[in-house]
Amino acid sequence: MLRVNLTNQEVTEEEISKELIKEYLGGRGLASKILYDEIDPKVDPLSPDNKLIFATGLLTGTSASTGGRYMVVTKGPLTGTIASSNSGGFFGAELKFTGYDLIILEGKADSPVYLSIVDGQVELKDATDVWGKTVPETTDYLQQQVGDEKAKVSCIGPAGENQVLFAAIMNEKNRAAGRTGVGAVMGSKNLKAVVVRANEKKVEYDKQALIEVVKKHTKILKEDGVTGEGLPALGTKVLDNIINENGIYPTRNFQEGTFADVAEVSGEALVEKGYLKSNKACYACPISCGRDTKLPNGRSGEGPEYESGWSFGADCGVNDLNAITEANFMCNELGLDTISAGATIAAAMELYEKDYIEQEELEDGPELKFGSSEAIVYYTKAMAYREGFGDQLAEGSYRLAENKGYLEASMSVKKQELPAYDPRGVQGQGLNYATSNRGGCHVRGYMISPEVLGVPEKLDPQELKGKPEWVKIFQDLTAVIDSIGMCLFTSFALQAEDYRDLVNVAAGFDLSVEELLAAGDRIYNLERLFNLDAGIDPQEDTLPKRLLEEPLPDGPHQGSVAKLDQLLPNYYTERGWDEEGIPTAEKLTELNLK
Repeated sequence: MLRVNLTNQEVTEEEISKELIKEYLGGRGLASKILYDEIDPKVDPLSPDNKLIFATGLLTGTSASTGGRYMVVTKGPLTGTIASSNSGGFFGAELKFTGYDLIILEGKADSPVYLSIVDGQVELKDATDVWGKTVPETTDYLQQQVGDEKAKVSCIGPAGENQVLFAAIMNEKNRAAGRTGVGAVMGSKNLKAVVVRANEKKVEYDKQALIEVVKKHTKILKEDGVTGEGLPALGTKVLDNIINENGIYPTRNFQEGTFADVAEVSGEALVEKGYLKSNKACYACPISCGRDTKLPNGRSGEGPEYESGWSFGADCGVNDLNAITEANFMCNELGLDTISAGATIAAAMELYEKDYIEQEELEDGPELKFGSSEAIVYYTKAMAYREGFGDQLAEGSYRLAENKGYLEASMSVKKQELPAYDPRGVQGQGLNYATSNRGGCHVRGYMISPEVLGVPEKLDPQELKGKPEWVKIFQDLTAVIDSIGMCLFTSFALQAEDYRDLVNVAAGFDLSVEELLAAGDRIYNLERLFNLDAGIDPQEDTLPKRLLEEPLPDGPHQGSVAKLDQLLPNYYTERGWDEEGIPTAEKLTELNLK
C-alpha cells in the first residue's frame, strides 16, 4: 500500500494484512474498508479531508481472464455516497506490476502535480504545464516526460479540473472510471495524473496452477453466446435492438420506453455506416468488446458503448449516430461520465420544452430540444468547461431540476442518473437501482442478465416473487468480481464456483463459495454503513416519481409501473436489515463488522 500525502508531499509504504485481504479480497472491498476506517463519512467530498484510493484487485495483473481492472474509491460529490468506479485497459495491471496494490491519496497539493511511479521511483512532479490539457494531450505529454510510451497514464481532463460533479478519471485515453464523480475529487486535490511503469512484474502467485484454471475459463468464455459471440461482434451496443424490442429502452428522458429510430443508432448501424474499425481488448481479455471507431470527418477514438450511445441518443431523442459518436469522443477527451452527461442534457431538454428553462438562460447556445444533434455536442463541451448554461448542467440533473422547481425531470437515484433500462419493465433491475450503494447504477447487480437475456436462467421481468433474493446474490457476486479485479462481463459465462477456484489458486486461500459470497455481502454492508453514517437516509432507496406512478406508455410492458413498494421490504429482510433498511446487530456480527 502506497500512501501519498499531497499536502506535505510525504510518501510512505505500508503492509496489508493477509486476513484483511481474505475478508475484503482487494479492489472495491479493501479500498472501501480503508476509506470507511480513515475518513469521516460526513466529510465534504471536495475538501482535502476526503481521500482518493486507487485499488487493484486480488487477481489484477495475473493471467486470470480480464484480470486487469482497478477501482477508484472515495466519497462521491454527485451523490454524497461512497463512490467506487471501475476501469479496464492496462493501467491496473501496470500498477500491480510496480509492486503496489493500492494508492491512498490524501490532502491537497498547493499547485497541480502528478504522481510518477516509474522504474521503482515514486515522485510527485509539477503538472503546471499539463493542467488544462485534454486527456489525450495529457497522456502523450506525460509519456514523453517519463521517456517511455509504454508508461500507463490515469488522468483527469478539464471536467475534473473544473470539478464537474460527474467528472471521470480516464486511463489509456479511452478507458473510464466513469461514475460518481471521482474525477472531480481528483481535481479538487490538484492531482492531474498518476503515471505507472514497472521495470519488472512484481506479482506473486502460483502461475502454473492458475494457468490450468484460466485455460478452462477461457474456453467457457469463448464458447458462450454473449462473451464469445455477441460482445466481440457488436460490443455492448449489441443490446440496443434487444432492449428496445423488450420495451425498456428509455426515450426522451424516460417519457417513453421504445425508440422508433433505434436502427439508426444501434451496434449494427455502427458497423453498417462504416464507423467501426476494429475490436479492442483490455489486459488479458478474451472477449474484446472495445470499439475502435472513426467518423467520416477523420475523428477517431473509442465507442460509443451501449450506455453512452443511449444517453446521447434515445434519451435525448437524437437519431444522428455521427453526433452521438462525436459527443462520446468529447466525453473521453474532456473526462466526463457519458451516462450522467447525456442524461443531464436529456433532463434539461424536458425542462426546456416544459418552460422551466428560458431561452435567455442559454445565451448563444442552441435550443435544448429533443432530437437536437447540435445541442448534445455543444452542451457536452459547455459542461466540461462550465461555460454559460453548461455551468448549471455540470451539477447534474438532480440539482438542475431541483433548482428549476421540477424535480420530476431528474431520472436519478441518490442524485445519480439512471442508465439505459426502464425499470417499469424489469422489476428486479428497478430494485437494484433503488438499493445501489453508489446511486443509480446498473452494474451493481445486473438483473438484465436473467430478466432479459436469460442468464443464468430466464426470469419473468414482471414477476416479483424471488426477485429480492436474486438482487442480493447479484449484488454480492458483483462486489466479489469488482474486488478481485475481473470484468463483470465474465459473469455472463462463469459461475461463483469459477471465481472461487481462481481466488483460491492465485492467493492460496481455501474459501468455499459461501465464504466468497459472504465477502461480497460484507462489502455491500460496509458500503451501506458508510452511507448511513454519511447521512444518506434509507428513504432514498427509491425511484423517480415517474417510474413509480406513470405507466409505460408503449411497448410490451405498456401500462406497467415499478412495483418497488412490494419488493423493498422483502429485500431488507433478505439482507438481514431491519424494516427501516438498517443492518441489524446480528447481521454485522455475522459479517465481522460489529
